[in-house]
Amino acid sequence: MITNQELLNIAMTQSAIDAGCRMEDFLKFEPVVVTSGSHPKHRKYLQLPFFCNLISYGNNVVASAAPEFQDTVLQYLKRYAAPHCFETPNLHVLQDALQPYGMKICFMAEYFLPDVTRLTAFSCAYELRLLSPPDFNALYLPQWSNALCSKRKELDILGVGAYDNGQLIGLAACSADCDTMWQIGVDVLPQYRRSGVASAMVSHLTAEILKRDKVPFYCAAWSNIKSVRTAVKCGFRPAWVELTAKNNALVEQLNNG
Repeated sequence: MITNQELLNIAMTQSAIDAGCRMEDFLKFEPVVVTSGSHPKHRKYLQLPFFCNLISYGNNVVASAAPEFQDTVLQYLKRYAAPHCFETPNLHVLQDALQPYGMKICFMAEYFLPDVTRLTAFSCAYELRLLSPPDFNALYLPQWSNALCSKRKELDILGVGAYDNGQLIGLAACSADCDTMWQIGVDVLPQYRRSGVASAMVSHLTAEILKRDKVPFYCAAWSNIKSVRTAVKCGFRPAWVELTAKNNALVEQLNNG
């Protein structure tokens, strides 16, 4: 069975591909800045190159950035301890530095990997079914938008649905975002929440992903307490964090969408 260290190494290798750095850069104790570029094996939902993307596995921060912003972001990373580079009030300094380039801080997220010593297959009061892409065709609906992505249907590869008398009331699904790692998303209808449905689906889906020799990973905003609780209950542990800057137009579109 795969070990936690092997899971972490695979994740860091993928992050290195995405950032354009070396895996060993995440283990250093000083900041690293590299030039962002495209790679045939990057996570498919990423839009590369980055103008500025920060990644930390805990030791330091690696910045993947455009050449014209590299000196600025390096000064920022040297000024603050790694954890503080991802939080206010220090983030205001980074935002001020991005402003002249027409960029804003946009995405911030925490990523989780399973602790293989703590995985448990939870049950719930509802029927669970293993689902494949043909089962998803009629499910690209707002209520399942965390589990499935209508913009990248070709990546949605495996799922677990929860059913109440034949009606789908919860869905956990994963997207094949890269060769080695599949990302889990989950939705439960409001009236069925807090009844163990999410943890049952996610725990079973995690096991199915590992059976296929892929690394399951889970992404959540720090403020999404319910989602983080589900991850932790199912045996996932924080592994890395990311912050991404995007142009003003995209940020405005997301805020008004």
